[in-house]
Order: sequence, then structure tokens, then C-alpha cells
Amino acid sequence: MAKFRIEGGHPLNGSIKTAGNKNAALPIIAATALTAETCVLKNVPEIRDVHAMLNLLRNLGKTVIRVAPSIYEIGGGVQGNHLARELAGNLRASILLIGGLLPVTKEVILPPPGGCVIGRRKVNTHFEVVRAFGGKVISSEDDFILQASKLKATRVLLTEASVTATANALLLSATIEGESVIENAACEPHIADLCRVLIKMGAQIDGVGSNRLRIRGNSRLRGFEHSIVPDHIEAGTFAVAAACLNSPLIIHNAVKSHLQMTVLHLKQMNVKAKFLDDNTLSVQPSKLISHSGKVQVGVWPAFPTDLMSPMIVLATQAEGMTLCHDWMYESRMFFVDKLSVMGANIIQCDPHRVIVHGPTPLKGQELSSPDIRAGIALVIAAMVARGKSVIDRAELIDRGYEQIDKRLSAIGAKIERIE
Repeated sequence: MAKFRIEGGHPLNGSIKTAGNKNAALPIIAATALTAETCVLKNVPEIRDVHAMLNLLRNLGKTVIRVAPSIYEIGGGVQGNHLARELAGNLRASILLIGGLLPVTKEVILPPPGGCVIGRRKVNTHFEVVRAFGGKVISSEDDFILQASKLKATRVLLTEASVTATANALLLSATIEGESVIENAACEPHIADLCRVLIKMGAQIDGVGSNRLRIRGNSRLRGFEHSIVPDHIEAGTFAVAAACLNSPLIIHNAVKSHLQMTVLHLKQMNVKAKFLDDNTLSVQPSKLISHSGKVQVGVWPAFPTDLMSPMIVLATQAEGMTLCHDWMYESRMFFVDKLSVMGANIIQCDPHRVIVHGPTPLKGQELSSPDIRAGIALVIAAMVARGKSVIDRAELIDRGYEQIDKRLSAIGAKIERIE
């Protein structure tokens, strides 16, 4: 397993460019299974989860060609319906191939999806979506078997505003000639990006960016060319890192409309963050203070859960007491004991809430990354800490952040990968 060795205390400077949005790329890759025509994807993040999703397509008979860095050409028809266990079992997003395959193959054999263990991430909502469109779900000893001889247009009321369940509902409805409506849909930027792709493929979608989507599908979807939207989570992560290190940093491909709430929360901790234009964020040195209210995640456009872990690290460097609350995932906070070992003053109130007292000097330690977002938070903490740290299981961080060691090194961090 790979590790990151980090020498803390080195300020950042210069500029960095965010990669494509991981959570947009994965459902869009799944959408390419709906057509045999050629699809060209640009600004694709070169990360482990995306590579695993592309390998799932290859395993199913699709042709996947890496034309250039971050540019992929996907074509040909699907030749199978059984997802490879060793691939699907390590990737939560493999569940998106329900929507990508079922309209084409009429049956999908899905091993239990893998991914980060940050709480109970049930698949029931996805199965409710399949049933709503006229399919059925059979649970075997080892797999889920999803069947639909003919999908029908319908109205789906999601029991939760799940991003992946919304994506599956969109993928299924895009092939149905008739009007479907998705209520309580997730409306994050990555869902809007999937909608734009499905429109290019021939579907008609109204309400993009809202929680009510109206879709008129097309039984013969066509190929497309599309550039993946930039990753607002990565942009927010870089902004937090710069603030923690009291450093100036310019972040390119930081979409202003996607970062409004993140920047608002940063400003409430006295971070000097401002947009230079609609796609460029500037962070300047400032004296951090505790959050004036609390950092609490919510459904979009509220503060994103994927930035909670880095924000907890930011709170360790802010003067005063900050309450951080993530009600979505009951294991999101379980990495804070590692920050405590580094010297942070954190009280864990319950699985969803921590109180952080700062500022506290952190000291280097040998730690293990528990998941993608906690992993990048530990990287930031190590960059702040005195001395050297080693972050084990770097491959988990690689699942969400493209060549993060090289990119952080380019702006002043002292970080190296140990294989």
C-alpha cells in the first residue's frame, strides 16, 4: 500500500487548478452504456474511482480509449450484464450501472457495491426507483438481480434526495418515450452536469438544477462530446488548505455558483476568500476565528458533507470554539481521534457532532487514512503540523484526488509518495 510522507510547516503559494468533478464523471460514464455511438469525455479526473468505472465498462464489452490525459473516447455496444465482482466490490458508484445497463440489457446482475465506509449507505432507494419504472429486484445469496422487460414512464418520489439514486432515475427515464417526473431529486452541480449530457444524447429535461425534474426520454440515445464540470469539493479543499497554512493561493476552475455556501462558511471563520471572476477563487492570509454559528452540512445548496472533514482541521487552527455537525453520515466524525493524537483539542459529542477548540499546534504522526475525505483532511493536518507525518493507505485518497502529492508539491507543500 502507498503512503504519503509529509513535512509540515511549509506555506503554500502560487496557483492550482481543480480537476473534473468525480461525482459528475461517474454517472456520465455510466450514461455511455446507453448508446453504442461514440462518446468523448473531456476534463475527466484521473483518479482511482474513475479508472475503476472505466474498467467496469471495458469488462462489459465497451471500447474505452484514453485519447490524452483527462480525455476518453468510449464506444461500442454493451456485451454483458454481470458486473465483475472484484471491480464492483471496490466501487460504490458501480450502482450507477443499474441505470446505464438495465434499459439496454433488461437484466443486471449487481454484486454489493463497495466504497468508503462512512455510515449506513443503503441501496433501497435505488431499488425503489427500479420498481417505480416497472422493474423488479431479486436478492440472491451473492448478488442483486434487477430485471425490466419494459420500462414505463412514471412519477418517482425519492424517499431521500440521494445523488446516486437521482442519477439512476435520470438514466432510466432518459430511454423511455413518455414523460417521467422525479420529485425530491438531488440538485447538486454533478446532477445538473448529467442532465446536460442526457440532453445532448436526445432526452428532454426540464427543471435542471431544481429538485423536480421532468424528463421525456428517447429510445435511441446518441453519442456526445462533453467536458466534465470542475470539482467544487476539490476547490473547497484547496481553499481550506491555504487558510490552514495562512497562505495565499489562487484556485482556477473554481466555479463561483458552486462554491457560494463554502465561501460563506470560510468567511464566517475570517478567511479572506473572494472570487476574481466566475471561475477563479483567491485565498489570502488571515487570522482564523471560530465559526460565528456552526458548521453544519445540508442538502444542496447547503454546506456539502464532503467538505466537513477538512473544515474540522480548519477549526483546529481557528481561535475559539467551533461546533461541527454532520447529520448525514454516522461515521464521518470517526477520524477525529487521529487529529487528537496530533494535538487537536476536540470533543466528540456523538457520532454526528464534534466541538473543536483552537488554535492548537499540531505535531507530526504516523496515521492511516480511513476514507477519501478524512484522508485529505489528514493530509492538510500533516501540512500544518510541526515535524514529519506519514499517512498510510494513500490509495484511498487517490480515489478522489488526482495526483494530489504532485499538485500540492507544485504550490509549496513538502509531500512525497512512498510505494
